Amino acid sequence: MVRIRCFETRVSKCFAKGQVQGFVHLCIGQEATAAGVCANLKEGDFISSTHRGHGHIIAKGADIKTMMAELFGKETGYCHGKGGSMHISDTSIGVLGANGIVGGGFNLAAGAALACQMKKSDSIVVCFFGDGSSNEGSWHEAMNIASVWKLPILFVCENNLYGISSRVDRSMAVENVADRAAAYGMEQTIAYGNDVAIVYETAKEAVDYVRSGKGPMLVEYKTYRQHGHFEGEPDVYRPAEEIKEWLDQDPIKNCKAFMKENNILNEEEQSFIDQEMEHEIDEAVKFAENSPFPPVTTAVRDVYTDIVEEGRDYR
Repeated sequence: MVRIRCFETRVSKCFAKGQVQGFVHLCIGQEATAAGVCANLKEGDFISSTHRGHGHIIAKGADIKTMMAELFGKETGYCHGKGGSMHISDTSIGVLGANGIVGGGFNLAAGAALACQMKKSDSIVVCFFGDGSSNEGSWHEAMNIASVWKLPILFVCENNLYGISSRVDRSMAVENVADRAAAYGMEQTIAYGNDVAIVYETAKEAVDYVRSGKGPMLVEYKTYRQHGHFEGEPDVYRPAEEIKEWLDQDPIKNCKAFMKENNILNEEEQSFIDQEMEHEIDEAVKFAENSPFPPVTTAVRDVYTDIVEEGRDYR
C-alpha cells in the first residue's frame, strides 16, 4: 500500500510540473482494495483494470520504472510511451490491461475467464471496476455470461461513491452495486474497503470460491478516492465534511495504527518502509526522465497490427 501511495503521490506532483502526459486518475485512498485482493492471487491469475488502475497493476507485480516511463510518454514505458496512464498492461504477470473506456474491461475479463475454463486450469480472473461502470451495458453482459457459463471470474467493485461527479445515490436506485448480483444468480458480499485486513479476508473467501469452480462472484468494497476524478479537476462537487470523514479513515493510517497497537511494526520500522518506497519512486522518476521519447518513425507502430501482406508493409 505504501508503494502505491508513494507512486501516486509522486505522479500527482510530476503531473503538476507538466512531466506526465495525458489524463491521470489516481487511486490515493483506495490502496487497500488493490493490495488486499491481489495478495490472494497466484502467478497464473489475471486481472483487468480501469482508468484508475495504477494500484491494481502495482499490486499484481508490475515494474515501477516501466510504469513511470509510460506516464512520462517515454519509449521505455509499457506501451512505448503511447498509452499513458490508462492503458498499462503486462500479460507476463497477468495484467490484461487498464482501460480508458468506462466498462471496457468487463468482456475482456470474461473472455480471459472463458479461456481459463477451456484450458481446465485453476487460474481465475479478477475484474476491478468502479460503481459508475456498473451502469454500463457491458457490465450486465459480462455478469450474465459469467453466470450462465459459471466462469472463474471475481468481479471486484471499488465503490468510491462517485462516477466522475455523479454520486452513486443519484445514478442507481438500489443502495449497493452488489444488490444487482441477485438478478444473475451470483453470490455477492459487501465489505469495508479501507481496512486491508478486511479486504484480504473477504477477498480470500471469494477467490477460493471462484477457484473451486463454483462460478463467478461479486465483492463490493466501500472506499473513497481522496483526490478528484482526475488530476487538475476542480473538485467542487463533494462536501468538505464528507472528504474529511473519509480522510480520517485513510487505509494506510488504519493499517499502521493496527500494526503499532499489535506490536507488528513499530514507528521506526514503518518509517524505514516509507523511506525505502520513496527511494524506489525516486529511481523510477530518474529512469523516466532519462529515457528517450519514442522516435517519430514509430508513430503508428503498436497502434495497428504489424503485418506484411502481398508485398505491402503495414508497419
